Amino acid sequence: MMNKVILYLIFFISITASAQNNPAATQQNEKCDTLKFYKKNAHASYYSDKFNGRKTASGKKFDNNKLTAAHKTFPFGTKLKITNEANNKHVVVEVIDRGPFVKGREIDLSKKAFMDITSNKGSGVANVSIEIVKK
Repeated sequence: MMNKVILYLIFFISITASAQNNPAATQQNEKCDTLKFYKKNAHASYYSDKFNGRKTASGKKFDNNKLTAAHKTFPFGTKLKITNEANNKHVVVEVIDRGPFVKGREIDLSKKAFMDITSNKGSGVANVSIEIVKK
């Protein structure tokens, strides 16, 4: 009986700690039904603040405080799970724009999405894995 209680407490503490480290990503990930692997070792960067309030290619207004992304080919509205390969933190974003237009970059994330998955806040790029969220 005591072993079950201890295991339950360990499980509860690990779930709570995970949610506290990245609550937005945890909430988003709970909505995922299935994932389809797309790419590993993709280079991700984030939008500059100067794009806040501007219209995106999808017609939506860009907000660096939302969980969104730009990709060259995914249809607008596609949900992607982005995982930082250095620390395994992840976030689910919606594709609302086209880009990035820098050679070697695969995806541009909103500043919020990028900061949610990076440990080094001074870095402007990260190696990520991309998975497509299928509903």
